[in-house]
Amino acid sequence: MNLFQFPIRFSFYCLPKNRVGLYFTLLICLLFLYTESRADESYEIIINPGIEEKELSTNSLRSIFSMHLKTWSNGTKIRVFVFSDDDPLHQSVAKEKLRVFPYQLRSNWDRLVFSGTGQAPVKVNSTEEMLARIANTPGAIGYLRRADINENVSILHIK
Repeated sequence: MNLFQFPIRFSFYCLPKNRVGLYFTLLICLLFLYTESRADESYEIIINPGIEEKELSTNSLRSIFSMHLKTWSNGTKIRVFVFSDDDPLHQSVAKEKLRVFPYQLRSNWDRLVFSGTGQAPVKVNSTEEMLARIANTPGAIGYLRRADINENVSILHIK
């Protein structure tokens, strides 16, 4: 017997036989609950309806949120809106959509501000404020949970 298999086999054989099915069923139920909770927290990148782009690459999106890409293809200035660094939605967007850690974004923004070569994005404090700012600011981009998105903003598809 392999030394690394011993703990797994030992724990499996030590379980009472009538409870193995119960433990397996409980494990499956917990996995489904975890999947359900993740599905409820889906989000989208949203833009002002006046923006012509409806699809962007991940690299372009990362350039926008790192404040390196400053204008849309039609010349409109890009205005980036974000939640605070400790907001769970901000952390999810940074890690999953932009594929960077939130502290890396913050470090980049701070470097631009302190060097005088750029600006940090505008921080919003609530879902309602994010929705209003994106809807009313030409060239605006941000993110929200799907449940909070309405017809006043457009969804930007990431390829």
